[in-house]
Amino acid sequence: MFDKLREECGIFGIWNSDNAARLTYLGLYALQHRGQESAGIVSADGQKLYVEKEMGHVSEVFKERHIERLKGRHAIGHVRYSTAGEVSLREAQPLVITCHRGQLAVCHNGNFPFATEERSLLESAGAIFSSTSDTEVVLHLIARSRASSLIAAIVDALSRLEGAYSMLFMTKDSLIAVRDPRGFRPLSLGKLDGSYVIASETCAFDLIGAEYLRDIQPGEVLVIDNSGISSSLPFLPQPSAMCVFEHVYFARPDSIIFERSVNKSRHKMGRRLALEQPVEADIVVPVPDSGVAAAIGYSRESGIALRFGLVRNHYIGRTFIEPKQSIRDFGVRIKLNPVRDLLEGRRVVLIDDSIVRGTTSQKIVSMVRQAGAKEVHMRISCPPTIAPCYFGVDTPTREELIAANHSVEEIRDFIGADSLGYLSLEGLLEACGATGKRQYCTGCYTGIYPLEINRKKMSRTAVTADQA
Repeated sequence: MFDKLREECGIFGIWNSDNAARLTYLGLYALQHRGQESAGIVSADGQKLYVEKEMGHVSEVFKERHIERLKGRHAIGHVRYSTAGEVSLREAQPLVITCHRGQLAVCHNGNFPFATEERSLLESAGAIFSSTSDTEVVLHLIARSRASSLIAAIVDALSRLEGAYSMLFMTKDSLIAVRDPRGFRPLSLGKLDGSYVIASETCAFDLIGAEYLRDIQPGEVLVIDNSGISSSLPFLPQPSAMCVFEHVYFARPDSIIFERSVNKSRHKMGRRLALEQPVEADIVVPVPDSGVAAAIGYSRESGIALRFGLVRNHYIGRTFIEPKQSIRDFGVRIKLNPVRDLLEGRRVVLIDDSIVRGTTSQKIVSMVRQAGAKEVHMRISCPPTIAPCYFGVDTPTREELIAANHSVEEIRDFIGADSLGYLSLEGLLEACGATGKRQYCTGCYTGIYPLEINRKKMSRTAVTADQA
């Protein structure tokens, strides 16, 4: 199948709505692209928490009977693609516990790369874990904190763990949003009539008709309860390190991420790519869907006509029955099909957002050639991916990342293209609007991380990412 990097999850929360569970369901539906392994919702009615979660897509997990069981005017929800821990219902979020502070639910987008060390200390002290998720470490630290209030306990716990976290906590009478001081992962605040909503991406607001107010700031703790909304910045300030790959690939183009339009960023990536990596050709063809916005920009800047020469099948289920007899490149062909009359006899510029292992690009180039293309030129709207991510992205090992081990010319030869060109790091940052306030993490392109990476102390996720 496609060798794309994959995000860990999406989170959504709402406070004070008659339709809290239903709106959370819709919010998760809009965030489904961020995680397809499991989905869950926890609601609160002022007296207790109610939870429904299961493996599968949002539409598969939640039926009318599940929504009806989620009582109350407040809810948080989660869609998961695991980068930490195993793949099972035990790891599905939100996680819910009962401790001396009462019931507490949490959902998390990101990763704590050093959680294994803290987990070992907790287990040595008698802690019992029910999952392999790094998020459960946070709950143990909160429960054991001697802080006088729940908010102080959350701050105390997170101060002991470095990493990437946009998190939602829920008690029977409060909703708490927290974003790490470097702001790795996005989190936005919106409003719907008299309700506050929080989501990983603003496209979730659009679906339910909510107004985008602002981003939760890096290092911010936002508390919503019956008294209203309050905010604090209790963590030590850190240089911002927002994940640039949110703009390259993860987020939907109709979202605002890090206070910037994703579509605008991708369009500018394409325009800059055309200036940096020009080629004589007849048509520009995006690899759908993530290559579309950049292809529009490339076409506009280069003057080469845009044509949708690859058609994507949007109705692929989570599983499918493969034919008994081998079909060449079946995994790619079930998702993409070339339009022969657009490609035949033409010099084609293929625009994609990234090359990870290179196997999918190889199959797409071959497919376009088989459809009669005279030449195939590959253009990538980001720099070569040379290093794993430790902050909430499922990245192959360094050995599997083709750009970590091969030159551009060697990659071109492997994928079978007539030419290959990447966007420069400078061009990417300019396209994404990097400023003094908006600084991005580019570790996957440079191998230089915002946190010092000591692999001997890495969590299971990070070790797997670079050594498995």
